[in-house]
Amino acid sequence: MFSSKNKQTTIFIVLAFIFSFTMRLIWMYQFNDIDEFKFNGQFMITTNDGYYWAEGARDIISGTINKNSPIVSAISQLTAFLYKILPFSLETIIFFMPAFFSSLLVIPLILIGKSLGKIEIGFIAALLASISWSYYNRTMLGYYDTDFLNIVFPTFLLWSITLAIKTKEDKYLLFTALDILLYRWWYPQSYSLEFAFFILIVVYLGYEIYKNKLHKLYQNKEIFYSIQLLSIMLLTMIELEFTLRFMLVIGYFMLFRQLRWHKHLYIMFIMISILFIASGGVNPIITQLKGYVFKEVISVPTSEISLHYFTVMQTIKEASLINLETLANRISGHIIIFVLSIIGYIYLCFRSPIMLFGLPMLGLGILSYSGGLRFTIYAIPILSLGISFLIIELSLKIKQQYIKLLFIFLSTLMILLPNIKHIIEYRIAPVFFKSEVEILSKIKQITSRDDYVISWWDYGYPIRYYSDVKTLIDGGKHSGSVNFPISFSLLSKQSISAKILRLDVEYTEMINKVDKVKYRTNLENMMNDYNFKDSNLFLNNLEKEIVLPTKTRDIYIYLPYRMLNILPTISLFSNSDLMNGKKKEESFFYFSESFEDRGEQVFLGNNIFIDKKNAKINIQGQDIAIKDFIITNYDNVGKLTKQIQFLNTEAMLSVIYMKKNKSFLIVDQRLYNSMYIQLFVLENYDKNLYKKVFITPDVKVYKLKI
Repeated sequence: MFSSKNKQTTIFIVLAFIFSFTMRLIWMYQFNDIDEFKFNGQFMITTNDGYYWAEGARDIISGTINKNSPIVSAISQLTAFLYKILPFSLETIIFFMPAFFSSLLVIPLILIGKSLGKIEIGFIAALLASISWSYYNRTMLGYYDTDFLNIVFPTFLLWSITLAIKTKEDKYLLFTALDILLYRWWYPQSYSLEFAFFILIVVYLGYEIYKNKLHKLYQNKEIFYSIQLLSIMLLTMIELEFTLRFMLVIGYFMLFRQLRWHKHLYIMFIMISILFIASGGVNPIITQLKGYVFKEVISVPTSEISLHYFTVMQTIKEASLINLETLANRISGHIIIFVLSIIGYIYLCFRSPIMLFGLPMLGLGILSYSGGLRFTIYAIPILSLGISFLIIELSLKIKQQYIKLLFIFLSTLMILLPNIKHIIEYRIAPVFFKSEVEILSKIKQITSRDDYVISWWDYGYPIRYYSDVKTLIDGGKHSGSVNFPISFSLLSKQSISAKILRLDVEYTEMINKVDKVKYRTNLENMMNDYNFKDSNLFLNNLEKEIVLPTKTRDIYIYLPYRMLNILPTISLFSNSDLMNGKKKEESFFYFSESFEDRGEQVFLGNNIFIDKKNAKINIQGQDIAIKDFIITNYDNVGKLTKQIQFLNTEAMLSVIYMKKNKSFLIVDQRLYNSMYIQLFVLENYDKNLYKKVFITPDVKVYKLKI
């Protein structure tokens, strides 16, 4: 039978879990009537990377493995396992998994509160942490990514380590080891956080040794237990296969439950340390030191051709710097709550120094101030405990019981409200709409797994999941060198675009052959084979007739309407001189889905309007002539119609009104003649190079003929 304390703990866990899960259902309630957000009767996921893991789960279930599929990833394996034991579709499982598993965070927080002697601290912290701004964003319904367990495991680790230090009970040695094993299985990059916990325990051991003045260390139970804890942690962190590490951990644990082995503890610790180093356990540390301290000693392969590509990191929001207010909002919901949380955590550490073991998680979260917003989630559990402790401690100053309870209730409500408000307002759409996915599912029916579907990297993983084909770029393969050919093809003339796509695909397939230098980029290999030392000369030569590699597979081009929103970003990757990295003159591009027609003028926003009477466009006070005005629309059978009004042959800007999409597009002649604008917006395609496959107002797919 459970004790009353255990029953109370269980009740708090269940209530906090239900609260966390229910808050995540708000998004589904808000969009339940939007059919475009659903496919096969289920909502689609809200993160691009999720389709990568979903591909792995799909392939595990089907048994047809693609070499690029993440079938060995923990999230894919867990998903496939759940699919086999639950009566739900794969789409349903991947949609709801983030909400379910992220809500497990409430368990270790409530257990930590219990270990502090005030379970209410853990309960309030669980309520806040489970829905905090940043954590919700990365664990909402459909956000199918490793994040939904990435702080659950370290929070459990914090709980087991603090209980191990406090109680010196053997079971917490095992809990700590198993948690590290599972954490590493789930998220291989967990090493840094695990090692930080390890170092803190070493510091604690040093304090214990100092406190005991180096006297009778062998007979000191606290020091002896700390050595055991460090030993079993090192075993779990050894760079060996999961099963072998698990067997070593269990063997070690069972061995030292036999008292006769205790006298060999220090020898065992030394042996484990040697094994840890020999297996490459310190390699991640050395790698980081090389990257951040000893940069001059790093050597990487270089080719005789040195090209300067635009870096993708400059365009990724989650890797960008954030300000203090954003940091505070994402961790606590409001800067006042954030400040009070820090004060509360400092006070908590003063009253319970064992909570200093939360510093690695707090530090990693605070590092997001300079390292990007994605790491903010690690600070959430720690600071949630801080403000919860502050609330409970302040309530102890109140003598009247009902006023005390009212204070706790209102204080908790006040720290929850900013985060609840954010959840209600955070109405993010799925990665793809139904109309887009329907086309991808049709592509699957006419392609083989060796064919390529070309699009921008944002669409790479979803294309692979729904169409089961190859892509050139995706969420994990989008460096400047691989993005360049795709960007260049989308924004170049049709003939050049067709050639660079065929070259890029065939060189991607040839890269593993001995006659291709692997450390060269595809473009560098092309230049080498075609005897060019200057990338500009090579790219200009594509205007001419060249001998292309033998066609080994089909290439399809996937052009969604929504790509218009990111076309300026796409252009960044090909709008520079690769020989020196200097930026070229930008093409003019303006896209507006919000406009107002006032008779003789159409206002497009951002101080831009069209003067219909004078056939000019006014851009921030400057009148510019319009070359032509085009209206596109679709008839009852979905066929594109165009009305073209030629205005000024000497002008450089074209205005396109896409009536079906209710949007305006203004482009210069370079962009007007680009493959994307011609094939998607205008459907003016070279029939010698391209073939229409699927055409809708939202998505257009062409097949490359050459």
